[in-house]
Amino acid sequence: MRRDGAWFRHWWRVGLIGAVTLLAAAIAVPGTRADIPVPDDDPFYAMPIDLGEYGNGAILDSRPISVFGLPLPIAGWQVKYRTTDSAGEAAADVATVMTPLIPWNGPGDRPLLSYQIAEDSLGTRCAPSFALRGARDTAITNTVLDVPFLIEALRRGWAVVVPDYEGAQSRFFDGVNSGRGVLDGVRAAKAFAPLGITDASPLGAWGYSGGAFATLWAMQLRASYAPEVRFAGVTSGGVPADIPAIARGVDGGVQAGLGILILIAMTRNDPRLADALDDSGSALLDQEAAACGSDLVVHHLYGHLDDYSAAPDLVDSREFRSATDHQELGGWAPDVPLYLYHSNSDDVIPSAGFSALVDRYCALGATLTAVHSTIPGHNPAAIGEALGAMNFLSDRFAGEPVAAGCTVR
Repeated sequence: MRRDGAWFRHWWRVGLIGAVTLLAAAIAVPGTRADIPVPDDDPFYAMPIDLGEYGNGAILDSRPISVFGLPLPIAGWQVKYRTTDSAGEAAADVATVMTPLIPWNGPGDRPLLSYQIAEDSLGTRCAPSFALRGARDTAITNTVLDVPFLIEALRRGWAVVVPDYEGAQSRFFDGVNSGRGVLDGVRAAKAFAPLGITDASPLGAWGYSGGAFATLWAMQLRASYAPEVRFAGVTSGGVPADIPAIARGVDGGVQAGLGILILIAMTRNDPRLADALDDSGSALLDQEAAACGSDLVVHHLYGHLDDYSAAPDLVDSREFRSATDHQELGGWAPDVPLYLYHSNSDDVIPSAGFSALVDRYCALGATLTAVHSTIPGHNPAAIGEALGAMNFLSDRFAGEPVAAGCTVR
């Protein structure tokens, strides 16, 4: 039966409605599930003592899961794999791999999509794998927001890998750490036999906001770190570029907690930034050491970064700029076809940084389509521009060529 036949559309419509209904009901249940410990308390996440003997992307352990703990028409597993962090040390990451319970009837072999959720966290309870296994906790907020996009990818028959790319140390905005975590997650998913991915399966990647940061860092590192992992196409939206501008833009507003997230993450990535903080800033680092971005937005409504600074204008300080400069995207041009999109009136990530990044990639020879979206707002653009991102991936998976160079609209 054709993949676009009436039976297929009806089956997936019923499945999608059922999945969303069950998920909404499950999330409404307060408290956590006792049978799903947070990753820090779950032995599955532990790092093997012989980790250094494995190659990047090697599978260390796996276990089947019911996605979101619900009876969905999706086969799911958690896969623990070896990666290398930004300090060059062996590390163990976990990814969730999923595939729809129907045969792939498209051209070629079933595609694999690496989907980077905006983990935006300082602790592992915020990791996507915790949510996708069925956790009931406010920590699953960001993962739940991406459910419609995950469902659509699976509805199209694609297999999906969702890596905990921040790693066991929850290193937000650590570009090398995140990019390697993504690439090694793809290596592990390809090697995981039950998922059914072959060497001929086309590969894609997608991320929005914090997920776009990890996705594009992975593409910048691909040629040097994982040259055998070749992507047919990559999409990213709401792209975090110009990190100080993001922190400055949310400071004092309803999203001020995101500035706190950036401050703590940058201090974790570059401890020299702690020299710019006062005693309240030092206390903040301990107080929020394991918080999710969604927690911080609530905790620090209308807060100011300078409330934690030893001197005024923390965002423009030498210490802050030094910490953020080497995490910025744009140092290399990805050598894969890109589809990038960003709201012209994004209320979280200023669009000027996106425009500058597109110009940088184009000057470095990238092949990309960039969409300056007229949809107002960060979250509305994520929804409104998703179809274009999905269709770009579908075309690449089908083998349709893309013209070299840059198309900006």
